[in-house]
Amino acid sequence: MGTMGLALPWKARISSTLRERGTRVEPSDLAGGPSPAVVDALSEDAALASACRSGDLRAYERLYTIHGARMKNLARNVLGNSIDAEDAVQETFFKVQRSIASFRGQSSFVTWTYRILINTCYDARRSRLRKKEVANDDSEETPRHEPRAPGAHPSLRMAVERALAKLTQHQRDVFLLYEVEGFRHAEIAGMLEITETASKNTLFQAKKNLRMMLEPPRSSAAETR
Repeated sequence: MGTMGLALPWKARISSTLRERGTRVEPSDLAGGPSPAVVDALSEDAALASACRSGDLRAYERLYTIHGARMKNLARNVLGNSIDAEDAVQETFFKVQRSIASFRGQSSFVTWTYRILINTCYDARRSRLRKKEVANDDSEETPRHEPRAPGAHPSLRMAVERALAKLTQHQRDVFLLYEVEGFRHAEIAGMLEITETASKNTLFQAKKNLRMMLEPPRSSAAETR
């Protein structure tokens, strides 16, 4: 599953899977217009798009410098291992170069790039499933466990991973994009081609399901008192 080898900062994140957190403030929710940081990010995004469209290879290098590590982290969380993640990111940059002329600015250039990455990961995941079906055995290479951040108890970490694996693919992807990768709902909506409301509702349902799976039964808790 894509949750194997989850690159998650466990100390900071495990507790958030066990309780509902308030919706984070999105730039669009702030009164008085976007902040200077948001304006700068949008300007950089537009400049990158323009330079890449003109064929400036330095712009692609800049895109990789800024987002390469995060893209690999996201791909590893979706696909489960670093080798497939590296391949997915490389293929994504090839696709961006080949299809840059089709970018129309309906979303940010970075969001568009991540959408290509996610679709590339989905294609790789479907391909892997098809190969398993054809082989009809368990000889397919299993996802490699990645080194973890210290501090989390192994049994708790494994419980979280098992719970994530039981979510629907859509719930798991939204949860990973929001809670692990830190994307805003507006960005997730652009990447997954859904509405912001759908992203928020899916995250709420994912957290609800995780709580049900991770919290101990009330009767068991009462018996331990």
